[in-house]
Amino acid sequence: MRKAEYFSKDFDWDELRVQVENDPSFSYHLLPFQPNPISISLADEVHYAAAGSHAWNAFHHRHASGKFFKERRYLLEEFPELVNCKENSKVLEVGCGNGSTVLPILRGNENIIVYACDCSNEALERVKETVYASNKVSFEHRFHPFCCDFSVTAFPTWLACNPCEENIAQTQQLCFSDGRGKSQKNLNDSYSLSESRCCIGGVDFVTLIFTLSALPLHRMPESIKECFSVLKPGGLLFFRDYGLYDMSMLRFEMDKRVGFREYMRSDGTRSYFFCLDTVRNLFVGAGFTELELEYCCVKSVNRRNGKSMRRVWIHGKFQKPV
Repeated sequence: MRKAEYFSKDFDWDELRVQVENDPSFSYHLLPFQPNPISISLADEVHYAAAGSHAWNAFHHRHASGKFFKERRYLLEEFPELVNCKENSKVLEVGCGNGSTVLPILRGNENIIVYACDCSNEALERVKETVYASNKVSFEHRFHPFCCDFSVTAFPTWLACNPCEENIAQTQQLCFSDGRGKSQKNLNDSYSLSESRCCIGGVDFVTLIFTLSALPLHRMPESIKECFSVLKPGGLLFFRDYGLYDMSMLRFEMDKRVGFREYMRSDGTRSYFFCLDTVRNLFVGAGFTELELEYCCVKSVNRRNGKSMRRVWIHGKFQKPV
């Protein structure tokens, strides 16, 4: 069977841009969006984040069968470092969903350790079911899921590279400060005491695969800084998300706009559509060095109606300076 081309140039993004920007039916996507002048308090942020988590819980509950998702096997081709890395390398999958990214990584490298987080407890149940259903004992030993909304709380300190002497007491208690004034327990029942040793040492890779777009734009800079903080020096962040003028963006109606290039679905989940400059500014602004950044433009065919669909994604690779 011929492999599908996921990371290709089936069409030119600039040609698509010209078509969209000159089509009157899409003009509302290009209009400026006046933000609400009322300042948002920390309490409001936590409230909105909780509402977002609830929306994603409901989303994953509706799609509990997992048939809605397909394994992202192409990631190992686009990010070969996940396969060719040294033994016992650690990857943090942020926004793991039902495991469509986690499972290919575990299958592709028998020596890699995967930490997977999501703001949705329902999603974490789905990803655990997906991994455990594989009947691979080695997967269970190398897979550590935990609940965390990285847009409003810091990652647990055991994930970062901190001096051992500062972590011993916290690690023994299994309760850590979230770095933003609150405490939380981050080690779930699948994470054994033997693996909660102090100073795990940070992670070698972070994957942000169709996760950042689910956050409000104003929360993205701090969220990316969180990813930067848990990476080892020289560590890599792999990014893929929705690109500007993707088919799914053009399908949103005007009343679904909640910001410039930001939309809210009827189920309460959000989606932002990135251009290259926005992604570059976000990651470089957080301290990353840009290694790769480009549009991924793919034509696919709807099997039901035979219509051609133009999908636009952003592919990025960023490094924490040594």
